[in-house]
Amino acid sequence: MLTQYIQAAMGLAHYELLDDGTFYGEIPPCPGVYATGRTLEECRIELQEILEGWIVLGLKLGHKIPPINRIDLEIEESAA
Repeated sequence: MLTQYIQAAMGLAHYELLDDGTFYGEIPPCPGVYATGRTLEECRIELQEILEGWIVLGLKLGHKIPPINRIDLEIEESAA
């Protein structure tokens, strides 16, 4: 499920070429997930690494990770 979430989120990424010739990318549903790179591919790789770290930290801290394409990473507490 995590891989599917990452793939779906990366599918929503927006990229732009900056005036200095570098690339900027962000994933709008995921606040704070953005990256830059000298090439589009470098930017894409960095963006995915940032996304992965954002997910791990968010889950660890108990933050709500927004569902993407009906993929929800919310961890449900089970009754013991």
